[in-house]
Amino acid sequence: MRIRHVEILLEGCAGFSNPNAKSEQYDTPAVVAARFLHEADRHGDIKDMRVVDLGCGTGILACGAALLGAGEVIAIDWDETALAIARKNAAALGVEVTFIEADVSLSDAEIPEADTVIMNPPFGAQKTHADRPFVNAGLRSADVVWGMYNKGSRPFLESYIRRRASIDTVIKAEFPIRRTFAHHTRDVMTIPVDFIRMVRNGEKKE
Repeated sequence: MRIRHVEILLEGCAGFSNPNAKSEQYDTPAVVAARFLHEADRHGDIKDMRVVDLGCGTGILACGAALLGAGEVIAIDWDETALAIARKNAAALGVEVTFIEADVSLSDAEIPEADTVIMNPPFGAQKTHADRPFVNAGLRSADVVWGMYNKGSRPFLESYIRRRASIDTVIKAEFPIRRTFAHHTRDVMTIPVDFIRMVRNGEKKE
């Protein structure tokens, strides 16, 4: 399926009904989700793969992965309200996704094994290093982990995952955030981000 077709379908996904600022619950725009998933698919990490979406929110990445032909998609989030919306989005798109209520930030969270993990973790604007539990969970789950991060995060990530994994791909992108919380002063704020691919040590790189 072409990237533009995926984007058009994902534009119909409902967003958060009552986003939580502390958890950095921002809607991922369809254009960003489609490009992120397209890049992962180009590396052979989506189609026919078992894909886990960590911190899935309203499910746009999970649904997109299913649209691109993932063999199985499992989506995990702590917020039951967001998961209810995610289930409705999957049903509206006619895709099959297994949704699990679990808190990825907890070290003892049970994360299913996968071929690929995809995630748009908290950037740490509200809580420093809020993305670290997601990195840890992702590397426990899969050989390949794709994440969205603030621009320039590569040095930190390389240091943090040393001896566990390495980074072989960094793709620059832009992430428009609509006015969502009281502290937002602009209708839309676009921030530069990186799509980063991490590969567990011992696994074959492309």
